[in-house]
Amino acid sequence: MSFHERLQRETAAERAHLLSAPILQDAVSGRVTLTQYRAFLGQAFHHVRHTVPLLMACGARLPARHEALRHAIAEYIDEEIGHEEWILDDIAACGGQREAARNAEPGVEAELMVAYAHDWIARKNPVGFFGMVHVLEGTSVSIATTAAERIAHSLHLPPAAFTYLNSHGSLDQEHVRFFATLMDSLDDEDDRLAVIHVARVMYRLYGDLFRSLTRSLTPLHEAVAA
Repeated sequence: MSFHERLQRETAAERAHLLSAPILQDAVSGRVTLTQYRAFLGQAFHHVRHTVPLLMACGARLPARHEALRHAIAEYIDEEIGHEEWILDDIAACGGQREAARNAEPGVEAELMVAYAHDWIARKNPVGFFGMVHVLEGTSVSIATTAAERIAHSLHLPPAAFTYLNSHGSLDQEHVRFFATLMDSLDDEDDRLAVIHVARVMYRLYGDLFRSLTRSLTPLHEAVAA
């Protein structure tokens, strides 16, 4: 069994917890409201805006034996930079306000995701950050395209409102294959355990983020929907 296969197997329960979030079930069934979709985009902005800074921090702390990972991080940075602006474009395309979303405070779930990743990079093992990459990429590829299609149909939104979801959906399979090859190159058990542990926690935190969207709206969501 490759390490990537092991990673998927040993985080299956946490992944199931995330995918059971009610709003995800509604999304793939086309039952998400416009307010919920804007709320999701608002929270996505607040963790996606940290993707490049987290990649840079991870690359800076990797030891010399992980030079290949550092090169991969440079590729990730080149591909990911500016994606938070796509999310703001999507918010505007479905009637929200870009600057209200940009200036709003993140929900505690998004804030904890970012803080946890920074902590592992700075205080523990920077390789663990790839557990977060696994969660975000894997979740997007598995549901983003279907969710975008169903939400667009039910809410009658234009393609311009789904730049982020469509760019991270089923068409991103090549990126997932690249990640699998990268993970399979890890030959140190401590590194592997770090990736698995962070992935387990991130699935929980990301699942909590989605579950937060089914509760009463916060000022953040109201600002995005204004």
